[in-house]
Amino acid sequence: MGLIELFFIAVGLSMDAFAVSICKGLACREQNLRHNLLAGLYFGGFQGLMPAIGWLLGVRFSAAITSIDHWIAFVLLCFIGGSMIRESRSEEDEEEMDASFRPKEMLTMAVATSIDALAVGVSFAFLGMGQGEILSAAGLIAATTFVFSAVGVSVGSVFGSRFKSKAELCGGVILILIGLKILLEHLGILG
Repeated sequence: MGLIELFFIAVGLSMDAFAVSICKGLACREQNLRHNLLAGLYFGGFQGLMPAIGWLLGVRFSAAITSIDHWIAFVLLCFIGGSMIRESRSEEDEEEMDASFRPKEMLTMAVATSIDALAVGVSFAFLGMGQGEILSAAGLIAATTFVFSAVGVSVGSVFGSRFKSKAELCGGVILILIGLKILLEHLGILG
């Protein structure tokens, strides 16, 4: 998997954290650098940690299912992407977000927004990614999410909630397209 593909995966995964950061920014009466850094550290940290954990789990089982690994990666990425698209289209009331950046609340939100990254880590193992590659990928995902989350707090305080669903939609589409690309490459349709 190339750097560009990894970057797009990182962007796709960071969209949930970006959307939550926008909501946090909306709830803040005053924006300050501390809030931006906290959002970036919590969300970026967990988005980087979860693919590594998923990869460790996937490595244990990848030898048993190498003949269908590309299908598993495709299904996982499409499922995650589809969920993000469905959430972006949901007409339910927007989640209530408060302006609190307390550790318990940030930890809960960071774990909730990074579950998708765990599944992506499993698909990385099925694609045969090595230990060095997963560390690089996890670092890129963490850094990308850090930036998106830190910026998201500012975006929320300036622009409002109208971009939340667009961010989730964009992230979902990116993950589905990458899943499709992986499948087509393994089937020999793409070079």
